[in-house]
Amino acid sequence: MWKHVVGQLRSRNVSLIGGDATRSHFYVPVCQFRGGRADSAPRSFFGVEDYLDDDNSRPYTYQKGKKSKNPDKHVSFKQRTVAYMEPFTLDVFISKRFVSASITHRVTSKQVAVAGTNSKDIKAVLRSRSDIPACLAIGRILADRAREADVYTAAYTPRERDKFEGKIRAVVQSLIDSGIDVKVYLD
Repeated sequence: MWKHVVGQLRSRNVSLIGGDATRSHFYVPVCQFRGGRADSAPRSFFGVEDYLDDDNSRPYTYQKGKKSKNPDKHVSFKQRTVAYMEPFTLDVFISKRFVSASITHRVTSKQVAVAGTNSKDIKAVLRSRSDIPACLAIGRILADRAREADVYTAAYTPRERDKFEGKIRAVVQSLIDSGIDVKVYLD
């Protein structure tokens, strides 16, 4: 289809960029289409290989399955049981003033462990409530509180507007370093 459109534009000598119609200026796509699929489409910035352990043994990020366009479609066994196989989720919220993180049980929607820089005991110790050292401290404190509640694994999916870098990555990395196994799902 793309070849057909470009061929029609070339035969009519139409300019897509602007300027004189006698000169032919065409938009050249960055990716090429072969067999109906993009051949050299830009890769995602966050690939699985970007996040390896120190000894390059295994990535700690996992790719999520595709979401169904039809919600009435058959629901697979994995989709029905994932809430029970990975019952705890990590939620990280970072604003300009403070950082907070919590581990929540998916089925009962109860918070098992909570840590934030707005609490009295933590804010008295920290110099700043929203920088990277504060994020690392929140990760360590949350890991301690999660271990007290017998939680050793959690799943984390960033929100649509959040990127898995900087402060969010510092909180997750601190949790992993403190002994909580966190599976990070990047779309």
